Amino acid sequence: MTAPHPGATGTLARADLRETVLASLSDSKAEDIVSIDISGKSPMADMVVVASGRSHRHVGAIADHLLRDLKDAGHGGARVEGLPQCDWVLIDAGDVIVHVFRPEVRAFYNIEKMWSVDDSAPVHYAG
Repeated sequence: MTAPHPGATGTLARADLRETVLASLSDSKAEDIVSIDISGKSPMADMVVVASGRSHRHVGAIADHLLRDLKDAGHGGARVEGLPQCDWVLIDAGDVIVHVFRPEVRAFYNIEKMWSVDDSAPVHYAG
């Protein structure tokens, strides 16, 4: 039997996690925030959120703020990749995976397209 993902949570906690992520990104002035529902399509998470920062410094600040907000909301223990370079920071918060890019890097990888090949149309978040 496989152990549950460290961030695996109940329905209410998942909703709180999603709201925490989206509110934190909005508060940090992240740009072009897109959420993609991948529940039932991948066992790794229920949602992928993609956002942009204007510069290396902005991407790092967005990621730091999100990690602090997740911890404060009781969703600590998120795994982070890419923070030293701040071109593309990936934050795995369990049921929500967040990608924060510099705009040029985001355009190059275009991961929204990878996750929305079928009926999972991205949802743009206005904050």
